Amino acid sequence: MENLSSLNPQQREAVETISGPVLILAGAGTGKTRVITQRIAWMMHRGISPGQILAVTFTNKASREMQERLRNILPKRRREIGSEEPVKPTICTFHSLCVRILRQHIEKLGYKRNFVIYTESEQLAAIKKVLSNISVSAGEKTEPHAVLSMLSRFKNGGGALMDADPGLVALVQHVRLRYESALRACNAVDFDDLIFLTIRLFEEHPEALEACRERFRYVMVDEYQDTNASQFQLVHALTLVHRNICVVGDDDQSIYGWRGAEIKNLLELEKYYPEVKIVKLEQNYRSTNTILLAANALIKKNPRRRPKQLWSDKGEGRKIVLHSFKDDEEEAQTVVEEIEYNRLARRVLWKEQAILFRTNMQARPVENALRKAGVKYHLIGGQSFFDRREIKDFLAYLRALLNPHDDISLLRIANVPARGLSDLTMERLLAASQERNCSVFDALKNPLVQFSFQEKARNAIVSFAGFIEQNNQLLHSETVLNLNAWANQLMQTTGYFEELRHSEKVIEEGESRVRNLKELMVDLENPNFYSPTPAERLHQYLEEVTLDSDRAEDKEELGDVVTLITMHSCKGLEFPHVFVVGLEEGLLPHARSKVEGTLDEERRLFYVAITRAMQSLSLSHCQARRKYGQLIACHPSSFLQDIPAELVEDGEARSKEPVTINTGKNLFANIRDSLG
Repeated sequence: MENLSSLNPQQREAVETISGPVLILAGAGTGKTRVITQRIAWMMHRGISPGQILAVTFTNKASREMQERLRNILPKRRREIGSEEPVKPTICTFHSLCVRILRQHIEKLGYKRNFVIYTESEQLAAIKKVLSNISVSAGEKTEPHAVLSMLSRFKNGGGALMDADPGLVALVQHVRLRYESALRACNAVDFDDLIFLTIRLFEEHPEALEACRERFRYVMVDEYQDTNASQFQLVHALTLVHRNICVVGDDDQSIYGWRGAEIKNLLELEKYYPEVKIVKLEQNYRSTNTILLAANALIKKNPRRRPKQLWSDKGEGRKIVLHSFKDDEEEAQTVVEEIEYNRLARRVLWKEQAILFRTNMQARPVENALRKAGVKYHLIGGQSFFDRREIKDFLAYLRALLNPHDDISLLRIANVPARGLSDLTMERLLAASQERNCSVFDALKNPLVQFSFQEKARNAIVSFAGFIEQNNQLLHSETVLNLNAWANQLMQTTGYFEELRHSEKVIEEGESRVRNLKELMVDLENPNFYSPTPAERLHQYLEEVTLDSDRAEDKEELGDVVTLITMHSCKGLEFPHVFVVGLEEGLLPHARSKVEGTLDEERRLFYVAITRAMQSLSLSHCQARRKYGQLIACHPSSFLQDIPAELVEDGEARSKEPVTINTGKNLFANIRDSLG
């Protein structure tokens, strides 16, 4: 393994402390991923079996990065006699971990092992179906997204629904039972169920918990400040006895409270592990000291935090530039001019520059300015590869052929492409399945149901049922040797490729959709899927796709493009040159934060944005911003007062009209004056 002498003293201490509870407070840019992978390698070097080591992350991207780094630092080991691969540490996300546990034990909870995992769109479809059957008035007034969000809060331990509308809470309690029943009928679970059911398994079947504790004797959790109540409960259950838990996180980067993350999990760790050893990583390897001094000064204003002081050996660096603009159009135009100046005069590539903002709405004027200037860019969080129609259709085909009782998938593909199964026909079949308390597929095959239709529709129903059954049997045999070839043939014979080619007015767009699909099909033949039957390999593939929501961004070769990204999405990333726009009261801090008591989290969000910058940082705010076609007066963010004035230089105003600010005074004095 790599020599530990390359680590700084604090990193080395974190790596070598392997027994008992450990909290690694890893400030922004302090090399935490390196520490985690080195720690795993060190445990193996000290004789701990890799099969007993578990490292849990929040994203598949982080998991893959850890696995790759570990491969690079571990010596090549001989394959164990009689096994294909040496035993490896388990490095995965919370959801992937729970899938592994449930695949082994879920039958104890009354599910089959080959359960499917519903995506958000499938969850919404199931909720809409339940709402339509409860009450017309309730169903019409209720937004399915709101119901799904509240169900998620409930399952993730956020039982505190006191701030929610009581009528909605009552409806959700009613919907919940029917929604869960609908999922169970399809042998399906949703993302929240993965952790919820694992905890239930541990509570109701102690022998399953004991088996997991025995398997995972050394547990590490990355980004611990982002854990919610149920994730904490899961980790605590696994480590309560052996207490070999190492959590890595930074309370100053806890920015996901709105989706259930509980910062107290990190701040109050001693309550559950009084003997915990705390190691602080404060040497930053990313940014200049000017940027870090600004970040330190800002975050110190938060009263409830674990103190730390980031520093760097990268020197003082450039001062932070602060701009005040007349409006958001001038802001966007000037930022784009700065980007082009960097590229042409300083030879800075587009991909080394990023524009950060609080909300997606702020991207529009920036995108317009970039397009006018001919600057290539990529908006992170735009349409996902897996949100495209052709990809959703194809995955629905795979799910329906693998599990014909998956109503959501079956209904999606029934008449795609058209095969004589109209919406009215499918509505009648759905109603028949509800009356008989069976799946739509069972209704399709029922002779009594079939003969209730006219001959043309009846023939289409019989044909479709036969198509589903034939492919399902094929997948459960061993005759399909290559899933990619099978899927290509399937889309060809159904006429789906042809439909895509003719579905767009521009031929190239139709061909692009076909290419997207064929690109995805290649992944069906994954060397990591060793299962004997194609059905089991397909299960693994669909599971990976469902859990791997960040995968599409990695696959796209973006090339030299400017990155546009929200502050929430930028955590974990870094860019040599960063422009943070829209630093105004009401945007950052957000208008809701003072009412909801989340001002500290808004400050942490700004801290995360600042610490993405490596070499230069530009901050800007507008005196007016366009909203619903009207210019609304704006005030500078109060957070700008927290940055020491000596770290900042005033940006040169580039407005065609005079800017109503006294440029003879220090800009920070103007900000303080405007805030009163």
